[in-house]
Amino acid sequence: MKGKSQVSPKVRTLAPVCAKEANHEEVVKKVRKVMPKEEEFYDLADLYKMFADSTRVRILWALSNAELCVCDIAILLNMTKSAISHQLRALRLSNLVKYAKRGKEVYYSLADNHVKDIFEKGFEHIHE
Repeated sequence: MKGKSQVSPKVRTLAPVCAKEANHEEVVKKVRKVMPKEEEFYDLADLYKMFADSTRVRILWALSNAELCVCDIAILLNMTKSAISHQLRALRLSNLVKYAKRGKEVYYSLADNHVKDIFEKGFEHIHE
């Protein structure tokens, strides 16, 4: 039943319906005042899309523990260097990872502590 709601039709009809357009006009005004711009919501949704792929999540987890080169990540995740490079590019374009060249090798790490925080909060949430 993929894509089908698991909620019975009876439960869906019990949702409260507002008697007028804005029951709590002051609250609506207050929230609207601080609401981010539409493009910020798109940017945030794009950020979370990066976490929707298990390979990218595994890469981020590895990088949250150590700075690694493509070869090391490929060995760690039992994947090809090409596949890892492809995912790292997406993560880099989303500003989730950064890289540093040292001689002929390129080392990847999380872009900043915010990425680590997002990642750790996600794990905290699923372990509750």
